Amino acid sequence: MYDVAILGGGPAGVAAGVYTARKKLNTLFIAREFGGQSIISDNIQNWIGEKSISGLELAKKMEDHLRAQEGIEIKVPEKVLEVGEDKEDSGFIIITDKDEYQARAVIVAIGARRRKMEIPGEKKFDGKGVAYCSTCDAPLFKDKKVVVVGGGNAGLEAVQDLIPYASEIYLLTRGESMRGDQVTIDEIHKSSKFKKIIYNAQVQEVLGDQFVSALKYKDKKTDQEKILAVDGVFVEIGAIPNSEIIKDLVDTNERGEIIIDHKTGATSKKGIWAAGDVTDEIYKQNNISAGDAVKAALSVYNYLLKGK
Repeated sequence: MYDVAILGGGPAGVAAGVYTARKKLNTLFIAREFGGQSIISDNIQNWIGEKSISGLELAKKMEDHLRAQEGIEIKVPEKVLEVGEDKEDSGFIIITDKDEYQARAVIVAIGARRRKMEIPGEKKFDGKGVAYCSTCDAPLFKDKKVVVVGGGNAGLEAVQDLIPYASEIYLLTRGESMRGDQVTIDEIHKSSKFKKIIYNAQVQEVLGDQFVSALKYKDKKTDQEKILAVDGVFVEIGAIPNSEIIKDLVDTNERGEIIIDHKTGATSKKGIWAAGDVTDEIYKQNNISAGDAVKAALSVYNYLLKGK
């Protein structure tokens, strides 16, 4: 039986792994890949200590740091399917797509996944004009008209990714204002390719034949339906926490986020901690995820070796 099993390969999971290994805990680390959601980012400028770094570069640095630790067993790529109680041995059972493991404690750092619009045409045109990764797919829309759906920083960053490629860019949000950083809003307005922000817009349907040709939306103030002719729709409307594998053991909120004690990272279940985007932490940032994971790791150490 391992002392602790860490689930997830993003900043939270890796930070937890480095700390539990340095505390000489017998650590099991399981993840589908290194990097988390940021692996798709082309230019990360707020990771402390790096003026600019790509998601792939950051993932490689995190992996190298983790593999340099002693006393940690790394299972990558491997997908966690279920976490259950091991009542006989007073621990937990972690079932993956490859094996089954036991651990006295668990740190859940499995992040979140992109949220879908759930409107007609979205699934039909997925990969045929509907996209969820501007870093990956922006070059495919060279000289095309595109719309980004989303009112936060992710939407603004998608616009930035598209400016070197698209001919016209629109940003659509259901709110009356943008939630993203003002400095980024000011920056995108400097480009002649960026046309405007469409506020109070409720997306209704993705239109097209073989490929996307337009996005239908409703003006929430006038109830008028409108058609925006575009060749591409980039969806940036948030994320869904990957808490399904453990929701029967820990308390979650209405959004499915694991509720934690923000001093320690402890969940409602003794022996289970959580950190990062899978939790109810309000700021979904890499630096915060890593810091919260360190708190969780140190709390696990106290729990296992000091009885508190």
